[in-house]
Amino acid sequence: MENQGNKIWELVKRAGRAWNSISLIKRIVIGLVIGGALGLFAPAGIEFVELLGTLFVSALKAVAPILVFFLVISALANAKAAGSMKTVVLLYIVSTLIAALVAVIGSFLFPMTITLVEPAVEQSSPTGVADVLTTLVMNIVSNPVDALINANYIGILAWALVLGIALRAAGESTKEVFTNVADAVSKVVRWVISLAPFGILGLVYTSVSQNGPEIFAEYGSLILLLVGCMLVIALITNPLLVFACVRKNPYPLVFRCLKDSGLTAFFTRSSAANIPVNMELCRKLGLDKDNYSVSIPLGATINMAGAAVTIAVMTMAAAHTLDISVDPITAVILCVLAAVSACGASGVAGGSLLLIPLACSLFGIGNDVAMQVVAIGFIIGVIQDSCETALNSSSDVLFTATAEYRRMNADGEDFKLGKDTFSENELA
Repeated sequence: MENQGNKIWELVKRAGRAWNSISLIKRIVIGLVIGGALGLFAPAGIEFVELLGTLFVSALKAVAPILVFFLVISALANAKAAGSMKTVVLLYIVSTLIAALVAVIGSFLFPMTITLVEPAVEQSSPTGVADVLTTLVMNIVSNPVDALINANYIGILAWALVLGIALRAAGESTKEVFTNVADAVSKVVRWVISLAPFGILGLVYTSVSQNGPEIFAEYGSLILLLVGCMLVIALITNPLLVFACVRKNPYPLVFRCLKDSGLTAFFTRSSAANIPVNMELCRKLGLDKDNYSVSIPLGATINMAGAAVTIAVMTMAAAHTLDISVDPITAVILCVLAAVSACGASGVAGGSLLLIPLACSLFGIGNDVAMQVVAIGFIIGVIQDSCETALNSSSDVLFTATAEYRRMNADGEDFKLGKDTFSENELA
């Protein structure tokens, strides 16, 4: 019996080693295919499979606030240079504005009308820019413990920034404690990410089994416009921004970010939950931890190009449905308003939809009609929000890397866009 047990254990270890020898992306694709097949052909409601997806997303969301808190404190307490943060923030802002502009132009070229439905969402939404700014300020001064519990990333960032700056005057031993804690949390995150194929299997199964492939037939054209605008941003305008900064072929870096970050974000549908994934990708790319430990969580809060697309396209669709004429000046104002509103969207699934009434108010569209548009947003959300989050999250890493490569280019340092700077043993 003991020998048989040893043989079984040895087989399990061999299977584990064989599984781990496959790249994470290939394992995720395997999970995706199995989850999709189960969703189509297996009966709905297999609780164990659904639980895999729930546990994976819950684990990421649970560890992300702690990771951000300690990484930002550690980075600022030990920071020795200003780094590339100004460039990162500028890229975030410019990209979001361009995204809104692309969405408005796309809506003019392919005007969409929608069949309004009864409001299906009973959540309050901002009624003006003042509401967004007030919420922003209140989140900044939120109780730090409450911010961690409720994943209020604005509050977490604010307190981590204050504590990190204050700890710059602390002794090296104190700084080392925060560094060790940040490293420990990062290791836990890598363990969670290694389970991504199983989590994605569960997430895909749940989406397909509950909604079916026909769920988006009625709003197919609207989805195509939304996704088309996001593809233009991901594959044309964002690469142009990268090229303008580094003067090298941007696509190796663009595709690496879409593959390693965008694919996971597509299924988790949460910029906040994808923060650990982005941190790991930045580590693999060999970026400066002092920079990316601040820029990645900041990007999950304010780098919302996908959200700007959703807000602008849905608002323009409402205007076209109601036969409201949109002149060029109003369109430009809508671009700015959509970009500002997007920066106030939360980094969770569906976080951008409740900002649609704010943009609709520009055209005098009442809140009752606007909330019907929001309801439609939730109907198409499985695709729209997945693509939106993939664009938002992958561009966090894209622009963080771009800013650092730009600095290296100015300093005459050699670099290869999108390539790992760690050995295979270190990455394992």
